[in-house]
Parts: sequence; C-alpha cells; structure tokens
Amino acid sequence: MQPPWFTWANLLTLSRTFLIAPFVWCITQQRWLLAAACFVLAVVSDVYDGKLARRFRQVSNIGGVLDHGTDALFVTAGAWALAQADMVNIYIVWLIPAAFVQYLADSKALAGHTLRTSTLGRINGVAYYVMVGVGVGLQVLGWYWLLQPLMVFAWLLVISTTLSMLDRGMTYWRHHGS
Repeated sequence: MQPPWFTWANLLTLSRTFLIAPFVWCITQQRWLLAAACFVLAVVSDVYDGKLARRFRQVSNIGGVLDHGTDALFVTAGAWALAQADMVNIYIVWLIPAAFVQYLADSKALAGHTLRTSTLGRINGVAYYVMVGVGVGLQVLGWYWLLQPLMVFAWLLVISTTLSMLDRGMTYWRHHGS
C-alpha cells in the first residue's frame, strides 16, 4: 500500500527540489543558459503538479504544503545565488522562508488544515519567481542595463513581504489575541 502523500502530482513537486542545487550552481558559476533551463523546468513542474493533482483527484493538504514549500526553497535558493552576484538584496533571502513559515503556522497546515491564503501573499509568491526568473533572463539576454530596476523590484518585494507578514500577524492577533 502506498503512503497517502505518494501521488504523481507530489512526485512531480518533489522533483523540483532536485533542480535547486544545479540551479544555484549555474547562477554562481554564471552558466546562465543552464540556469535558465533549470528555471524553466521548475516553472513547468510547478504548473503541472497542480493540474495533475486536480486531473487525478489527488488534491490534498500535504500536496499544498509540499508545493508551497518546494516553491519557497527554490526561490529562496535562487534569490540567495542572485544576492551573491549583487543582483538582489540579501534581505529578501531571509524574508521568503520567514513568510512561508508564518504562512504554515498561521494556517495550521501541518495539523491538517487548509492553507489560508491572502491576495498579497499570492502576489508575492508569483513575484519571487518573477524576480529570480528575470534575474537569470537578463543575464541570458545580456540586458545588464535592467539590473538596477531588478534591484529596485527586489526592494519592493522586501516591503510587500514585510507588509504581508504584518497583515497576517495582525489578523492572527485580532482573532486569537487576549
């Protein structure tokens, strides 16, 4: 008998974790085309894991946690590598996992509850991928003149992530505070 988390969708999600180390290596070694290939594979797996889960009626809380956790790991690692190249600030590298942990804790997802999303949180989640993908893409295309706007975008993500975390914290205290 298979464990309840063993689904094709979850396996596709977990396969994304195997792209993290090569992706970081490619960025730090300035192998931009290979980094772009890793990024595209990660995005494709992210799009299709959810489609697979819905198609085969394998949507689950553990699948949601795996998907979001894998996304957080991938974009955090990519942001770290870009920060090493001075393309984004280091603060976003710490805020992405902090926001994910807060999201998990607030949703009580590990206790089997459905993840509680927010509009700003969803926007930030997509924006993390955009930031990392644009960073790699600018290098592939040689559009170095857009690296400064990328840095500004990363700082805006620091602000929006902080606001999202504050909003989530205030909502929690309003409902659970003494």
